[in-house]
Amino acid sequence: MVCAGRTDAGVHARGQVAHADVGAGELDAVGGAARVLARLAGVLPEDVRVRAVVPAPDGFDARWSARARTYAYRVSDAPGGADPLVRSHVLHHTGRRGAALDLEAMNAAAAALLGEHDFAAYCRAREGASSLRTLVDLRWVREADSGLAVMWISADAFCHSMVRAVVGALLPVGDGRRAVAWPGEILAGGRRDPDADVAPARGLCLERVDYPEDADLAAQAARAKRFRGAE
Repeated sequence: MVCAGRTDAGVHARGQVAHADVGAGELDAVGGAARVLARLAGVLPEDVRVRAVVPAPDGFDARWSARARTYAYRVSDAPGGADPLVRSHVLHHTGRRGAALDLEAMNAAAAALLGEHDFAAYCRAREGASSLRTLVDLRWVREADSGLAVMWISADAFCHSMVRAVVGALLPVGDGRRAVAWPGEILAGGRRDPDADVAPARGLCLERVDYPEDADLAAQAARAKRFRGAE
């Protein structure tokens, strides 16, 4: 089985996409996609659910055909702490003396990370792996219903621990401990800053994986493999 994105231990995913290669006719032999979906619900643990099972179009690869991946990181800055019912999916982090995070400052700092950069300073180094990535979206918003501060981030792909490292650099801007320019300075430095923490895994969730039109799936996979190197 091949997944669209590999997450760190403790990270959540509700938009994961996976593919499995099966022989011609095997899906029909076991009762079709609907039957497979029902059987998976009966054997998977309660914290894993498959939403749909469909035959993949020609050229589809869950990982390499992906055009973009979108994650959300959720933070509660309520003075009294996060709602206990969502504590396993939300980080509690406040500003000075329990103040709300400054999302305007965090978004100003995030602007320096948008676009194509070498994110070596925000990645766990892996021999032979490229750390060149393109961030197409990076913004903090305040959810009206929950009051949570949520970072939305989208890129063609992410390095290991990259999203949590970005959160770890932006939170000190929001709580007033660091200047707006600090995350950009880390990026320009090209190496991990020991003063920049990697945010805990529990606040992070893979929300969505985007793919091109069916006719471009194989070509997208080939481009991705050439650019990042097939592993």
